[in-house]
Amino acid sequence: MIAGLPLRDVVELALLLVGVGALSGFLAGVFGIGGGAILVPVLYECFRVAGVPLDVRMPLCIGTSLAIIIPTSIRSFQAHYKRGAVDMEILKVWWLPIAIGVIAGSVVARYAPERLFKLVFVCVAWSAAIRLIFARDTWKLGNDLPQGPLMRAYGFCVGILSTLMGIGGGLFSNLLMTFYGRPIHQAVATSSALAVLISIPGALGYVYAGWPAATRYPAVAALQWPFALGFVSLIGAILVMPMSLVTAPLGVKAAHAMSKRTLETAFGCYLLIVGSRFVVSLASGL
Repeated sequence: MIAGLPLRDVVELALLLVGVGALSGFLAGVFGIGGGAILVPVLYECFRVAGVPLDVRMPLCIGTSLAIIIPTSIRSFQAHYKRGAVDMEILKVWWLPIAIGVIAGSVVARYAPERLFKLVFVCVAWSAAIRLIFARDTWKLGNDLPQGPLMRAYGFCVGILSTLMGIGGGLFSNLLMTFYGRPIHQAVATSSALAVLISIPGALGYVYAGWPAATRYPAVAALQWPFALGFVSLIGAILVMPMSLVTAPLGVKAAHAMSKRTLETAFGCYLLIVGSRFVVSLASGL
């Protein structure tokens, strides 16, 4: 027995999480984006098989995803910063609204019903999928990013939605910056910095948000809610991270064999599929 569960169950859970890491790393390499868009849907199935209760399953996936993003986002930001590709002016405007959004998202996560997390994921995933599959170069909100309150409001939205969805913010900031005419490479580089701002406080916020749930589920806290600090699964983070780093280069090789348009369409279809999975979950409770 380990933490109240048979050794066989612990081994099965560990193998599932290693598989999650391998799959998420490969998909992240293929689509050029990591975080919740890849991790949350796969972790959800893993924790469902592990018997994690439904009303804590989704926030556990999101908190674990944010923790997994931390080392990769720091490494990515350092690489982009050395190349001078990060727009530091955007960071100066956005860091405080994003921080406030992350705090707000963590508070919401403490009290919100499990359905809210799925609704946010579905709405954002399907919106991004439509943009990726059907967008044209003429789809623009303006020639440059706005100034003043609207720009700060964008930052707050990036922070709170990323925290509720378990992503590093790249999905939102990439869409915003490209809709305002910024080059995709600059958008990706700046998003790597935003991922650092979101993932660290976001993961800590989910540790805080999950303590009441641990009190409600003392049996689950032993292991079925797998080696968790609040809504962050330690065993999930530890087992997923190394394998994702190993398989990501394989995904990159696969991506380079496809055109940019093929990649956009493939990732859009992926988001439609995982969004549909959570629609089914909302309807059936699975």
